[in-house]
Amino acid sequence: MHKGRMEAFTDGVIAVIITIMVLELKLPHEASWRALLADLPVFLSYVLSFVYVGIYWNNHHHMLQVVEKVNGKVLWANLFLLFWLSLFPFTTSWLDESSPMPAPVPTAVYGIVLLLAALAWLPLLFSLVAANGGEQSRLARALEGDWKTVVSPILYAIAIVLAFFVPIVSCVIYGVVAAMWFIPDRRIESYLRT
Repeated sequence: MHKGRMEAFTDGVIAVIITIMVLELKLPHEASWRALLADLPVFLSYVLSFVYVGIYWNNHHHMLQVVEKVNGKVLWANLFLLFWLSLFPFTTSWLDESSPMPAPVPTAVYGIVLLLAALAWLPLLFSLVAANGGEQSRLARALEGDWKTVVSPILYAIAIVLAFFVPIVSCVIYGVVAAMWFIPDRRIESYLRT
């Protein structure tokens, strides 16, 4: 089975997710800088979610550059990831409802979706490795020493617990994890050059 169709489908779903998120942004209630600044927390949560969706899209693209084929397990694992990503607009909007300061439950649910999306990445990764030659596959060799995949769920779990005590700290942790992933990981690109 060729990977192109799965890649195109994923691109389409991610485009819809981003579109839904931007449509959730509301206009300020008055035509003033003060009104615009009052909506800054809402805009920042949109930016954070946009960055997360972009990170998944970017990493998905890079990962598919080093594989030749997909199979049924890969397709289902990809759909599992897309399911959790499709919840980003909902959790972002709910987090925005408690603006200007994040409320505990929406902040925790936002983190739970981030955590489950991160965990859903693993079956996709493992099924792609298996479908393309196992531990000796190009993908497995390119991703050796992948510390971010281990650290991210731990930070999400800490942030979920903290959401019930200091939700703003949880949001900062979500931002730190996004920044950690935003810094490009050159392993796959380096591997493709060799």
